[in-house]
Amino acid sequence: MTDGVVNLTAERQKEQQRLKITLEEKKAMLDSLFAQLKTAESEDAAAFIENLIWELWTTSEREDINVLMAKGIEEMSENNYTRAIQAFSAITELDPDFPEGWNKRATAYYLKGDFAASMKDIERTLALEPRHFGALSGLGLIYMAIGNELAALKAYEAVLQIHPQQRDLRKYVENLRRKLGARGL
Repeated sequence: MTDGVVNLTAERQKEQQRLKITLEEKKAMLDSLFAQLKTAESEDAAAFIENLIWELWTTSEREDINVLMAKGIEEMSENNYTRAIQAFSAITELDPDFPEGWNKRATAYYLKGDFAASMKDIERTLALEPRHFGALSGLGLIYMAIGNELAALKAYEAVLQIHPQQRDLRKYVENLRRKLGARGL
């Protein structure tokens, strides 16, 4: 681990201690942020809100989980998908109700090319957090990779219902609709 990562982790831990929130407070904050995300007036505003949502999603009330999350993210960024999966698997064992453990493991499985395992973890993520636009986007990517454009379209449309300010995704969805419409699907 580099000094920068250690310092960042130490700073994050200090910030988390100052911002200790209960699960109920976290849920209320997420509810508020999702309402704001849906009505954001610009892509910049939506991106800011999205970052706040991701911060809440990736932060646990448990320090051991936060350490594993940082480790898994670091391993993923270094293309060490097997080690990332191990870190995220430890999170899912420690707290099976923490959606981001499942989502991050789904991402690592996807990057490793194991679409079946990724889809299984996405299903669990969405059972815990149905508004998880990241998991839905991942589902769309998997469906595109396996050639199921109609299912991908449905996943991407679900993302836009939650996070409508994604101009590039909206254009992609419009093109996919036209393509599928031309085929009569």
